[in-house]
Amino acid sequence: MNKDSYFNILWLQSGGCGGCSMSVLNAESPDLFSSLELNRIRLLWHPSFSEASMEEVTDLICDIENGDLRLDALCLEGSVMRGPNGSGRFHVFSGLGRPMTEVLPSLAAKARYTVAIGSCAAYGGITMAGNNPGEACGLQYEGSQPGGLLGANWQSPGKLPVINIAGCPTHPNWVIETLGQLAMGDLARESLDTLMRPRSYTDHLVHHGCPRNEYYEFKASAEQPSDLGCMMEHMGCLGTQARADCNTRLWNGEGSCLRGGYACINCTAPEFEEPGHSFTETPKMAGIPVGLPTDMPKAWFVALASLSKAATPKRLKINAVSDHIRIPPGKKTGGKPS
Repeated sequence: MNKDSYFNILWLQSGGCGGCSMSVLNAESPDLFSSLELNRIRLLWHPSFSEASMEEVTDLICDIENGDLRLDALCLEGSVMRGPNGSGRFHVFSGLGRPMTEVLPSLAAKARYTVAIGSCAAYGGITMAGNNPGEACGLQYEGSQPGGLLGANWQSPGKLPVINIAGCPTHPNWVIETLGQLAMGDLARESLDTLMRPRSYTDHLVHHGCPRNEYYEFKASAEQPSDLGCMMEHMGCLGTQARADCNTRLWNGEGSCLRGGYACINCTAPEFEEPGHSFTETPKMAGIPVGLPTDMPKAWFVALASLSKAATPKRLKINAVSDHIRIPPGKKTGGKPS
């Protein structure tokens, strides 16, 4: 097939761990490269996957900037490093001798679309935590505030803002699905939520499909990491607020944070990296969790929680604070559990 008919993407990395690249390599049925081919997507260059020499890469960048090579999507993984003192010299593009803070706007002006891969590129993420010595930010956000490197009102030549495929790391299928939508011309502004994340996964909650939902319904709560119960009340779980489909579109075919026994930390949201408390702690006011389920008025939650706790079956009360199922469904619970 003529390569002119392909959707050309360039994948760059900046201030991050490379975890989103590791994640996308775990795509299955089909794998990453088969998915790109099926969607007629041509990966011009990736710093970890590609074998091009430094000279070939710098020539590629120059060809894009000069208008000699079409770029359909610029993808950035990792936050933008603006330090020290706004110079951008913490990350200079090898071979070009130019800071990424200069290279990225130049390429974004040529690319039909610009895509932030992961929460670091989207909002600043882990790299921006603490006192932010690297002066890190996202492409079009700095934490929850619009702005970032490109500015709050920036639009690509394709008339879209930066598309934020947020997550830490992002799910491989979120990346492949979004790039496929762009390649088919099937992603419009209405396809993005208020934080410019693809609605294909953020119209869902992590709570959907959680294997601990029965415990949640009766407010039968875990008290320590090994317990089976719901982790919202005491263990810091934000699954009822987090916008993602992690428990219905499983990782590697079978996993998710909650299925692995770890609370959801809402990694698709800006500023998740600094909740102000331990990730495994639920802050409370007058004994009520501060972070309540999305769209749930506090008074309703308190009333329903009280009723639920009063009606909790003994099976769930015991299993919730156990590291294995001690009483199976349907078993009479009059005797001592095993």
